[in-house]
Amino acid sequence: MTINIRNFAIIAHIDHGKSTLADRLLEITKTVEKRKIKEQFLDNLEVERERGVTIKLQTVRMKWKEAGKEYILNLIDTPGHIDFYYEVSRALAACEGALLLVDATQGIQAQTINHALKALTQGLTLIPVINKIDLPYAQIEETANQICTTFGFAKDEIIYISAKTGENVEKVLQKIVEKIPPPKGNNALPLQALVFDSFYDPHKGVVLLIKVENGELKDNNRRLILLRKNKIFTPLEWGYLLPSMTPQKSLLTGEVGYIATGCKDIQNIRVGDTVSCEGEKISPLPGYKPPTPMVFADIFPLTQEEFLNFKKAFEKLALNDAAIQFNFTSHPSLGRGYKCGFLGIFHLEVVKERLEKEFNIDTLITAPSVSYKIVLKSKKSTIVENPQDLPEVGLIDHIEEPWVIAEIITPYQSFGQIVQLVAEKRGSV
Repeated sequence: MTINIRNFAIIAHIDHGKSTLADRLLEITKTVEKRKIKEQFLDNLEVERERGVTIKLQTVRMKWKEAGKEYILNLIDTPGHIDFYYEVSRALAACEGALLLVDATQGIQAQTINHALKALTQGLTLIPVINKIDLPYAQIEETANQICTTFGFAKDEIIYISAKTGENVEKVLQKIVEKIPPPKGNNALPLQALVFDSFYDPHKGVVLLIKVENGELKDNNRRLILLRKNKIFTPLEWGYLLPSMTPQKSLLTGEVGYIATGCKDIQNIRVGDTVSCEGEKISPLPGYKPPTPMVFADIFPLTQEEFLNFKKAFEKLALNDAAIQFNFTSHPSLGRGYKCGFLGIFHLEVVKERLEKEFNIDTLITAPSVSYKIVLKSKKSTIVENPQDLPEVGLIDHIEEPWVIAEIITPYQSFGQIVQLVAEKRGSV
């Protein structure tokens, strides 16, 4: 069965056409009727549509016939913005290959390289695709040269498309079948399914998005366990995302789907966990390395009467955004809230907007800051994320701030300006 499965992601810099290409793939494979497709079909969050960027990874199962055989294509659409790199990492862990999409009008950008290196590190097969070839100012040849020089592809490996018009998109489907390997794993082994995302449904409770690495999820698996948290549950259903949740009798090795847990308690459910059958003596899958927050701020409900609703909303949002780190805090003026860590300022802004638009919770947010290492005269050290937590000045020996070792790729003619900018930011080349 796994021989006909292809699990793949679309990776690219922000605004290079990932969601538009996903729309065309859904249309061509007849997964969604053309009349029902709206722009950025897989971008479900209101904030995604307003900002025109993908924030949450999305999954959909498609069918495609090639050379007389039917293939199952599981697409995982990923964000492009750096603040959501953790979504990309989780998506890639469920894939064997990826489309490396580059905008012909912009060429290779920062996240093109970042996501590609991440995919190659995880052993994925990359298919280079140049998009927006229909635009009059597209620099097709120059972009192709960049891809070949940067990643070592041959020009005849590149697919030239317009996701907007659909030109050559069928060739992308053909290459997915031809180049991306089927998933590994053994259907005869005990069940091991990687949880790569989750969300809360008011009727089905916590819903886990999974990839079955080994074994089979079938009707007699009525009691399942999350191995890392040792949480046992009786699922309501499982199935495929077509793209809406569609129950099935079984999920086989290599397949991507969902499990509706029925759990209303979301405290012990986290992405990166492993689902198995209760009683199986089996180890959890490696999971994910936790993200490192870069920006910190405290979030409070606008009125303390809303705190319980705020708490429930925040926990549900955090279930769907595993990159948020948060702990309870209390302020003499602002009351109860959460001390939060984010991957960047944009991440913080999106969380605030999602609380307002999805949960109708107005919030107050303190000025964002970064973490500092405070080394005391006693030689002890502590990490401080808020200026008000600084020790008395007389106790401090010195303060260390975050710094970055960066590789800057730039045209030669911009080298002088780059060196000047680095110097202005107290850096050195």
